[in-house]
Amino acid sequence: MRKAEEQGFREFAVGHAASLRRTAYLFCGDWHTAEDLMQASLLKLYQAWHRIEWRDNASGYARKVLLRTWLDEKRRPWRRAEQRDGELPDVADAAADPDRAGERLWARDLVHAALLRVPPRQRAVLVLRYFEDLPVSEVAVAMGCTEGTVKSQTARGLVALRVAVEELQRGAVVAS
Repeated sequence: MRKAEEQGFREFAVGHAASLRRTAYLFCGDWHTAEDLMQASLLKLYQAWHRIEWRDNASGYARKVLLRTWLDEKRRPWRRAEQRDGELPDVADAAADPDRAGERLWARDLVHAALLRVPPRQRAVLVLRYFEDLPVSEVAVAMGCTEGTVKSQTARGLVALRVAVEELQRGAVVAS
């Protein structure tokens, strides 16, 4: 790879690594796995950087690579057997209103836990549409499907998310 191309990739990686990691976390629900997914995606981008003419929309292509990397990871049988029962404590935001901070943390954790119960393709659509704020057309390109499929997966994903939230809320009420 030429020096100019390598410098271009370095600038891209530095500028987009945090965003890719956040998106990966929303996909998988684990910061360590998200870091692995982000690094694997950047490695794949680096290997293809010199021969692809998509640099005017590099962030969209990077999201597509990240999505495919995550979906590939979900298909691996050893991932299905992994048990995650440990909880990491949240770090308090000193600038937040103490009365509202607990409510926000509870709502965020509830939505995130519910999102992890949504099927992978529907979860991917919800993350790209609502957390990454991408239009339907860009989500369709990232997922390699039609816009109609994105719309139907979004509708099904929202229903699944709503059901999961209700189940988690009922479980929290029963546990109280």
